[in-house]
Amino acid sequence: MISYKTKDDCRELVLRNKNGVSFFQYETYSKMDWIAHGFSTRLGGVSSGCFATMNLGFFKNDSRANVEENYRRFGGAVGFDWTRAVLSWQTHTTNVRRVTAADAGKGTVRDRDYCDVDGLITNVPGLALVTFYADCVPLYFVDTRNKAIGLSHSGWRGTVNRMGLATLKAMNEAYGTQPEDVTAAIGPSICGDCFEVGPEVVAEFAKEFTGEQMEKICRAGEGDRSYLDLWQTNRFVLEEAGIAPDKILITNVCTRCNPELLYSHRIMGTERGNLAAVLAIRE
Repeated sequence: MISYKTKDDCRELVLRNKNGVSFFQYETYSKMDWIAHGFSTRLGGVSSGCFATMNLGFFKNDSRANVEENYRRFGGAVGFDWTRAVLSWQTHTTNVRRVTAADAGKGTVRDRDYCDVDGLITNVPGLALVTFYADCVPLYFVDTRNKAIGLSHSGWRGTVNRMGLATLKAMNEAYGTQPEDVTAAIGPSICGDCFEVGPEVVAEFAKEFTGEQMEKICRAGEGDRSYLDLWQTNRFVLEEAGIAPDKILITNVCTRCNPELLYSHRIMGTERGNLAAVLAIRE
């Protein structure tokens, strides 16, 4: 049994192990037999050194052979074809790309012909959407009526600019998605007790969120420092976008609190591997 720290006794997020690969899944999503999903950990891959072991970032200084083997193992454990996965190109935007069959394998076995994409959506079975993390917030979207999915990267810039709303709008335009038909999840990421920021970041949030909301998502630290709760902030964004509170699944696992299990930029800097969120419609 792998030991790790949690923020509360949430039973929704479960750490699983298959064929030596450890990954997180949401119980609610696991009951939906038409999707495959997961959030990787550091465990179960072949990378070494600062990338040990399940590095899923091709853009790191890890060997390509190692990363490909990590994808093969992760895909086999979660249940997706890594050679048909479609990878984001994250630059902290709110740009969302509609993924079609023509995009299969872009980022894994084919070059990406796009950039500045922090969100991916699709309704095509067999295409795994993949986004990357080492403290930022993964956002999962499952439209049970139209059988469409979305997966987005939301750091503090994405959060303050409402990446969750941008993803839902893109799904509505592409597939007719309505928020009442969506079950969303906020994935493992840095918690409100660890995400320390300066006054310039707090000021950006204060422009976008009400005073009552700020009292719930921001608390004072030492000097001019503050702590921001991106989990709760993204909950506010998703609720304001129309998703029912009982259809928003929130993590209780912090990346910074668990450096043995998860990569954390706040602890490790740039010399580290990358975690990945994945979401796919099964064929």
